[in-house]
Amino acid sequence: MRRFTRKELVLCNGEASASVYIGYKGYVYDVSRSFLWQGGKHFWIHNAGADLTRSMGQAPHGEDMLERCPIIGELADE
Repeated sequence: MRRFTRKELVLCNGEASASVYIGYKGYVYDVSRSFLWQGGKHFWIHNAGADLTRSMGQAPHGEDMLERCPIIGELADE
């Protein structure tokens, strides 16, 4: 499984590239196909290319929403 650094993840924000990835609990998810992440934004609150582990607790949904998105790598500790 590919390991992403935070510097690599930030480039996958839907603006710098067509890839829209987010980090969560040490994994990297590809949310590119989700209509909820078009343009790298999620309801204009969250930005792709970031580790959203801490902010998930503020979401009105649970982490089960990520089950719809493939895990494509691990987020490296830096």
